[in-house]
Formats: sequence, C-alpha cells, structure tokens
Amino acid sequence: MFSYWIPITIFAAFMQNLRSALQKYIKSRLSTGGASYVRFLYAWPMALLYLWAVHAYGGYPLPSVNWLFLVYCFLGSLTQILFTFILIYLFSLRNFAVGTTFSKTEILQIALLGLILLGDEVSLAGTGAIILGLVGVVMLSMAQSALTWRNLATSLFEKSTMVGLVCGAFLGASVVFFRGATLSLGDGEVIIRAAFSLAVALTMQTVMMGIYLLVREPGQMTAVLKNWRPAAMVGIAGFLGSVGWFTAFTLQNAAYVRAVGQVELIFTFIASAVFFKEKTNRVELIGIFIILLAIIAIILTG
Repeated sequence: MFSYWIPITIFAAFMQNLRSALQKYIKSRLSTGGASYVRFLYAWPMALLYLWAVHAYGGYPLPSVNWLFLVYCFLGSLTQILFTFILIYLFSLRNFAVGTTFSKTEILQIALLGLILLGDEVSLAGTGAIILGLVGVVMLSMAQSALTWRNLATSLFEKSTMVGLVCGAFLGASVVFFRGATLSLGDGEVIIRAAFSLAVALTMQTVMMGIYLLVREPGQMTAVLKNWRPAAMVGIAGFLGSVGWFTAFTLQNAAYVRAVGQVELIFTFIASAVFFKEKTNRVELIGIFIILLAIIAIILTG
C-alpha cells in the first residue's frame, strides 16, 4: 500500500544526489576530509533550527532522551563517518571497481542487521524485490567498468572485495542504528522523533569530524570556513536529504527505504544524459529498468 515514506524517500534520494554533485564541485577547494566535513558542519545549525521550529510551532514535545537512543545515535554517527573514510580508501586499491560493486550489497546487510538488532522482518516478496534491485545496481556498476560476472566470482577473496563488503557493512550499520535511534524514542510523533534524532546525530558528527580535522589536517578547518558559500549549499542539500532519510527510517523498515532510495542512481543517469549529453549503453539501460521494476515491487509489497 502506498505510504508517505515513499515520496519522502524519493525526495531524500534526490537531495543526496544533489549533495554529492555539490561535494564533487567543492572537492577542488578542500581535502577529502574537508569536503566530507561540510555536509555535517553546515547542516548542523539547520538541523537545530528545524528541531526548534517543529517543537515551537508544531507544538510537539521534545522526546525524553535515554541511553539506548544515545548509543544508537553515536554508533550511527561513527559508522557513517567510517563508511566515508573506507570508501575513500577503497578508491585507492588496484581493483576498486570490484570493491565498489561488492559495497553495494549494503541493502542485504541492512535487512540482516535490521532483523538482528531491531526485529525488522522483510517479506519473501520484499526480499525478492530487494535482490532484484541489487542485480540492477550491480549491472550499472559493471557497465561503468571492465567487470564481468566471472570477474566478480573469481574476485571473492581479493582485498578489494573484503574492503567493499566492510564498506557496505558500515553504511548498512549506520542506517540501522539511526532507525534504532528514532524507534528508541517511543511512540511520539514521527516528525519530532526524526528531527530530534537528526539534530543529535549531526551534533555528534560535527564534533567527531571537527576534532579529526583539527588534529590530522591542520588548516582544513580554516579552508572549510573560508569557502562557506559553496559549503553552505552542500549543507542545505545534505540537511534536506537527511530530514527525508530520518523521517523515512522512522516510518518504515530501513531495508525497504534504502531499496527505494536506489532511485538516486536513476537521477544520476538522467542528469548525465540531459545535462552532460553522455550516452547510456544497453547494459546501463537494462540496469535502470531492473531497478525501476524492483522499486515498483517494493512499493507494492512493502
């Protein structure tokens, strides 16, 4: 049955796509760490303002903080940061294409971890739709490199494969932990639970990444503040995307949310074709079609 989490997820995926494009632009002015940090630093005050507005004007009471919520928020914040750094490391490996492809198994890992930690169950039809979407994602990955199904099978025990799986695991863990954080706040209204969890998570991430930059990359914090105009655009897109993700995670099983969120890849290819006049090959078109089928199946079964 159609639900609010579906358009919210599509909106979040679109904003994430926009944020990634803006981060790619600002990467020419900042280090990888600095470009990653702007998504937290400049989204943080907006998250606090959003929480205040929801509380003050929406009339929703602030949730009561508990230790389980704080633990979930901390683990979600930490694993999301670690995912970013592992992904960067993955790009430095010789066979990074293999690793990147295996990192896209995050949805299956989300389904498993969500079942273990939160008791989130995925129906048989939903599992089939998720696997179908994963096939489409892998096809898109292979279309952009010299990979074949045989190469993937023979690369199961390569270092890049292990790193890719760990990368996907950290991304999946962050999603499940953030959903756990919103659920641990009780039965309050979805909008205030999502807003509160987002504000706390961004506060933790801003502090953690800020300490890292000050200690390991002297001068980057100054560069991040100096380039505030483009960085603020990253922050706005990141904030809007995060509001969407946190709200969707509060409403629905994280595996379903991330599966529908694969629509981001379709946005990427539309932008590539429309704005950059890049050609799409047959394998990419098949991959996009399979992802669309999977998303429709998840909407009907989830």
